Amino acid sequence: MKLASEILVPRGFEFSSATAGIKVSGAPDLALAFAPHGAKAAAMFTTNRVVAVPLQCGREHLRRTGGRVRAVVVNSGNANCATGEKGRRACDQVCRSVAKAMDCREDEVFPASTGIIGVPLPAGKLIQAIPQLLAARAADADAAQRFARAIMTTDTRMKTASARFGRATLFGACKGAGMIHPRLATLLVYLFTDAEAKPRELRELLHRAVHVTFNRMNVDTDTSTNDTVLLLASGEAGVAKRKDFAAALTAVCESLARQIVADGEGVQHVVNLRIEGARSDGEASQVAKAIANSMLVKTAWAGADPNWGRVLAAVGYSGVPIDPNKVDISFGKFQVCRKGVAAAFDEEKVHTYLSQPVLDVRVRLGRGKVGATFWTCDLTSEYVHINADYHT
Repeated sequence: MKLASEILVPRGFEFSSATAGIKVSGAPDLALAFAPHGAKAAAMFTTNRVVAVPLQCGREHLRRTGGRVRAVVVNSGNANCATGEKGRRACDQVCRSVAKAMDCREDEVFPASTGIIGVPLPAGKLIQAIPQLLAARAADADAAQRFARAIMTTDTRMKTASARFGRATLFGACKGAGMIHPRLATLLVYLFTDAEAKPRELRELLHRAVHVTFNRMNVDTDTSTNDTVLLLASGEAGVAKRKDFAAALTAVCESLARQIVADGEGVQHVVNLRIEGARSDGEASQVAKAIANSMLVKTAWAGADPNWGRVLAAVGYSGVPIDPNKVDISFGKFQVCRKGVAAAFDEEKVHTYLSQPVLDVRVRLGRGKVGATFWTCDLTSEYVHINADYHT
């Protein structure tokens, strides 16, 4: 599936942003996506047992409406997590105010927040900014970009992707740069299409797409409290072929996942990690996670150090019953490990290759015929600086 080179806005959606005053920087921190005629919805949420208030609220709203959404309201700079009953009341107040302004039911409003945990959500600031949101609504690419920018926190760039399939269009926007780990991560992902589909169909398509995209990326092994992936379908383009819809959804999600890793906090090297020769997808994923989660591997990549032994060690403790004598490892075109021992390679050339911003690392297990690709990165001192200073 070929992605569009520009932002494509599906029929049946309007976007806007506003500055509510949550972010100290004064940047836009409130975003709205509105479906004037409503949209069918499906969502996936964090696997963390500590769940932010807006996720609890969003789940309830989807359950009450049977998967129908009219408005999505997102604030950045404050996670509204670990805020107790006050946090829930603040979330309900915002949803109620948006519903009144948009002339829809309160449970047709899907809330989301991202930012610092444990800080009370200033609902009053958000409510005061709602008129700005309404006035700025538009169904064009500029408005969609403003939506995408307003949901950013430590992100350094806007993340969007679009595709056409048949008569339908799909647009995705997300935020994420840190606390990124398989089984979702610190990400907010919003996917909009004008294809027609029922909530159950959307759930099936979304789960499959997330499994091979957002659940195959890693920055720093942390999983957040606010992770949300939401898919909305206005239906205004009619029914699309399911295989075309699935291909477009996977392509857009993969693009967004790659953009998240490329914008990882302090990242200097993006790594396309390919695991081959596994007996199952689960095995391949397990090995990939062990490698991607290794601090020693990540710091070696940060220094462009061809230390393949760290990769081999991670394969060994992954829990998959590999035979070390069958494992091959390659950095780009350079094979550095053959049958579990060092292969002859030019260290200077490999160091030069590993100094590039995008790297290919391939691990062959010699157990079967199944493979999987993960997207991960190095770990740098800049990551430490960003997260040491984030709250203060």
